[in-house]
Order: sequence, then structure tokens, then C-alpha cells
Amino acid sequence: MLYKLRFWTGLQRFALQHLSRERSVFRLFPSVRAQTTSASAMSLERRILQYVQQQALRGDPDSVMAAIDKFGWEREFAMNVGDVKGVILDRFVKETAPKTMLELGTYMGYSAIRTVRLLPETARFITVEFNQENAAVAKEMIAFAGLQNRIIQIMSDSAEVIPQLKTKYGVETLDMVFIDHWKDVYLRDIKLLETNELLRKGTVVVADNIIKPGAPDYADYVRTCGKYDSTFHESNYEYSNDIDGLEKSVYRG
Repeated sequence: MLYKLRFWTGLQRFALQHLSRERSVFRLFPSVRAQTTSASAMSLERRILQYVQQQALRGDPDSVMAAIDKFGWEREFAMNVGDVKGVILDRFVKETAPKTMLELGTYMGYSAIRTVRLLPETARFITVEFNQENAAVAKEMIAFAGLQNRIIQIMSDSAEVIPQLKTKYGVETLDMVFIDHWKDVYLRDIKLLETNELLRKGTVVVADNIIKPGAPDYADYVRTCGKYDSTFHESNYEYSNDIDGLEKSVYRG
């Protein structure tokens, strides 16, 4: 019993001494507390934005992308299409040369920046994001890249936006669509695009993360419904060596 009492007394003394030292450090160097609290409370997306603002060149989309990619490979995982799959997306954008393009899933703005830098200033690029915090980060990221006047950002559920594209946003049909939001609504949204007659013959629909985390119902639909010429393009999963890929589906009309 005496042994247990001494053990717990010693443990309490150690904890109090450790806490006292920590408080002393914070009292002498208040900026340490601020930085520690700030870093721990900041979301991943905010950390990436802060890193970009410190490392990239304002007004330079390629510099912004390079900083995000560096963060993703060297620091923390990020849910962007990334630099490897991004090269494939670049090719699709250049081949299609869309005048009107829709993105479902802005996240922090990486793919929007990546795509719009390849488009003429006359092209319309609309991106939709449901998550309020991610949309706010994307707005700052896009502005830092200098593309705020070339990207129409909508914060809403894609199921609400798609039926309004013709009437509210003046979209007749889409030349290209990039789908990269919740995987379980890929199928819902491509059917909404069809129902609302937003796809024309030759519209290119590109979907990310077909293998990981995976969108099997969507992949099965575009490959077998008879409405698309669909091909899978294997690549890696974001900033890793895991297998993933993009599905490119051309609407037959």
C-alpha cells in the first residue's frame, strides 16, 4: 500500500513539474503557444493554403500547383487529382478545348486551377462544392493563383445546381465535365446531366478515383449503358504509388 502511494505521489509530482515547465515556456515565449494552438486547430486544407501562400508566387498558377504537389508528396496526403493523374487530365482538356466546362467537387481549387490555366480567357469554367470550409479555402487559393475572374464558384449540392445550369447560369450544353466529388453520387449526377439535356454529342465526361476509393456503379454504367464511348486510363492514387485512374466517357448523343 505504501509502495502504491509513493508511486502515485511521484507520478503526480512529475506531471506537475512537466506542466510547470510547459507553462514557463509559453509564458516566456507566447508565440510558441500561438503557433502550437494555431497549427493543431488548423484544418489540412488551411495548412496547405498557408503553405502555398508562403512558398508559391502569387498570380502564378503553375507555382501554386507545384507548392500543393510538394506538400502532398512530402508533408501530408491531400485529395487532389495530383501531378501524375493531372498530366492525363491536362491532355483531355487540351484535346477537348472546352468552351464551357463543369467541375463537380472544387475541394481546395487544385483541379480548377490546373484546368483553367490551359483554357482561353473566353472559356466558361463552373465549379461546384458542397463543403463550406473547402469552398472558402478554394476561393482564397484560386485568388492567390490570380484566376478568380475566370472561375465561377458555386457552393451548393450538385443535385440542386445541375437542374439550374440552363436557367440560372445560362448554360446550353457542356463541352466537358470533370467529376471528382462524393463517389456515391457520381452515377446520380451523370444521370442528372443527361435528364437536364446538358450533354451533347461529343461531350467529354472525366471521372476521378475510379479504382480508389472507387466508383464501381458509375464505371459500370458509362461502360455498359450504350450512351458513351468510355475508356479507363490507369494512373496512381493522388500522392502515392497506389493504383487508381480516370474514366473518360464521350457522350454519343
